[in-house]
Amino acid sequence: MDIKAYLKEKKALIDAFLESYFLSPLIPRTLRDSMVYSLSAGGKRIRPVLCLASYEACGGKAEDIISYASALEFIHTYSLIHDDLPAMDNDDLRRGKPTNHKVFGEGMAILAGDGLLTEAFYMLANNRQSASIQPAAILKVIREIAIASGIHGMVGGQAQDLLSEDEEPDEETLAFIHRHKTAALITASVRSGGLLAGCSDEQLFRLTGYGENIGLAFQVIDDILDVEGETEVLGKPKGSDEKKKKMTYPKLYGIERSREKAKELINGAIEALGVFDEKAEPLRAIARYLLERKS
Repeated sequence: MDIKAYLKEKKALIDAFLESYFLSPLIPRTLRDSMVYSLSAGGKRIRPVLCLASYEACGGKAEDIISYASALEFIHTYSLIHDDLPAMDNDDLRRGKPTNHKVFGEGMAILAGDGLLTEAFYMLANNRQSASIQPAAILKVIREIAIASGIHGMVGGQAQDLLSEDEEPDEETLAFIHRHKTAALITASVRSGGLLAGCSDEQLFRLTGYGENIGLAFQVIDDILDVEGETEVLGKPKGSDEKKKKMTYPKLYGIERSREKAKELINGAIEALGVFDEKAEPLRAIARYLLERKS
């Protein structure tokens, strides 16, 4: 299949929803501008697209869950805003543009991140997009995403990442950081699509395996790109991980072994989808695409 066309189509659905969301005059203008600035800064929308693709793999129509999927982009964007802050990774460039705090100040950037995170859960809990989505499924998704974005997921991974700076990398700590900081929300995105579609236990188990594998592969590839990529393509400074003495896969294994690790994970993700028919082809194609990405 033409995965680039598929990603473009689904990204357009997500972008259209995001562009129409912040129209309320009740939101302080600068806060709204700060939130919209980072939401509209580009990005592949991989997490919401994975949610849509998973929903389709289980027999659903992507248009029915656009707002649920978009909530995942809110959470991902919040995490980027906070990660870029001086107290965290202290980055000045994100997706080829000045980071949020460089434009709006640290205080407003923190509030924008807080606003995106909490608004995401409001969107999930208040959703009335499709009558076919069962309330029990929505509750499961809220629980899923809360775990993935909180202390048992992204927050825990970011905390360990901060604590591990300047330390020599070891396999156990590195896996913990990346499985929590990056893979947790990616896995939750995949699982959420299945849960909203009312998938079987076997399908959910397989989707989980797929999500865990591509989630970790995504970070391994990110680590490689930080060494080999170009700033203009990456949209952020090349070599920033090394400068900050971050714990990465190339630092532990070297580039070639890291590439092999990414391929093994992608193959594992595709194998996990063995119980699905052709409706899961977008998920398989996304896995292959992630292995070849340059940004």
